[in-house]
Amino acid sequence: MAHEQHGIYEPKNGFMQWIDVRLPLPRLVYDSFVAYPVPKNLNGWYTFGGILSIMLVVQIITGIVLAMHFAASTQLAFNSVETIMRDVNYGWLIRRIHANGASMFFVAVYIHMFRGMYYGSYKAPREILWILGVIIFLLMMAAAFMGYVLPWGQMSFWGATVITGFFSAIPLIGTGIQELLLGGYAVGNPTLNRFFSLHYLLPFMIAGVVVLHVWALHVTGQSNPTGVEVKNFRKETVPFTPYATLKDALAMVLFFIVFAWFVFYLPDYMGHPDNYIPADPLVTPAHIVPEWYFLPFYAILRAITFNIEIPFTGIVLIDSKLGGVIAMFGSIIVLFFLPWLDTSKVRSARYRPLFRQFFWIFAGVCVALGYLGSRPAEGIYTLLSQIFTAYYFGHFLIILPLLGWKEKPSAIPASIADAVLADKKA
Repeated sequence: MAHEQHGIYEPKNGFMQWIDVRLPLPRLVYDSFVAYPVPKNLNGWYTFGGILSIMLVVQIITGIVLAMHFAASTQLAFNSVETIMRDVNYGWLIRRIHANGASMFFVAVYIHMFRGMYYGSYKAPREILWILGVIIFLLMMAAAFMGYVLPWGQMSFWGATVITGFFSAIPLIGTGIQELLLGGYAVGNPTLNRFFSLHYLLPFMIAGVVVLHVWALHVTGQSNPTGVEVKNFRKETVPFTPYATLKDALAMVLFFIVFAWFVFYLPDYMGHPDNYIPADPLVTPAHIVPEWYFLPFYAILRAITFNIEIPFTGIVLIDSKLGGVIAMFGSIIVLFFLPWLDTSKVRSARYRPLFRQFFWIFAGVCVALGYLGSRPAEGIYTLLSQIFTAYYFGHFLIILPLLGWKEKPSAIPASIADAVLADKKA
């Protein structure tokens, strides 16, 4: 499919012919975003890839402008953010777009990932496409965490202190990694400078991996809700422009209406009020929490409250702190192996009734972990975090492999065209 196009690029004039021979960039754009074939049964859930691309551009542009006015110093950072908000022309708007844009970026990426899981977009031959997507997710998390530290409010300072402190639990190399991140033995001016530099760099690294992600997509071809590969190019695909571009454009307008609502009416809704208090190493907030998009992983981190010991010896193999770090990073690493953990030959949940039930249970568990991450690590909250963490890993390591062997999928259409006709009849 990916090697066939709806039309061939033809330069319109002599100048474009001259360009095409020497640097065929217009041909590349035409082949990738105009004539590129996409399945005609794509639904609205497939528009979030385009939304994410636009959001990345928005974050980079607003970030560059903010960096022009930000002072990466523990003495000046907090006040420089206030100066941006009050004295820089449209600084309040740029900062609100950037801060809320991070949250909207994660809203879109979570929808994009769950859509991929639901329709089996990670299955062969798209394993590398999925892996590149998980790498983008990891880089996003790193960039977001470091960006959250820059305003140098109370939650910025103590969030950096807590999260970097967990690296010290890693045997042999942990303390070295922690000191490298901090630039010393405690969160301070070198830490802020390091985080500012990395926060500025990481979005460009993300952009580079996004290019690879799109390249891999164009090599393997776009998946679709049926999970059935294209068999008849002319009957089952349409050119990217205008069909997919118009659908993406409509989704972007709707998405940006919601985005604008937060920017103009609820600009601080997804933040934390303690971050409007200057960082104070001598005053610890009552409840240290990360941004909402980290909360499920924070709940997993805190769920490990026990040591793993050799039976009857009392020798501790893994203490609770290291266990929490392993669980947190493991919850992301397991995503890299999803294409092989799901042993079913059927891609789409449309034709996997049992998998569909477990998928929605898993989605509910992720939401529950997010809520528990915002609660104090005590009492019933800790117990529930442990139960849901066990289920999270069980979904990938036990349920998915067993479903592939035991589940009886419903009848799969012979082609995308048959699926479209069946939908119309229904």
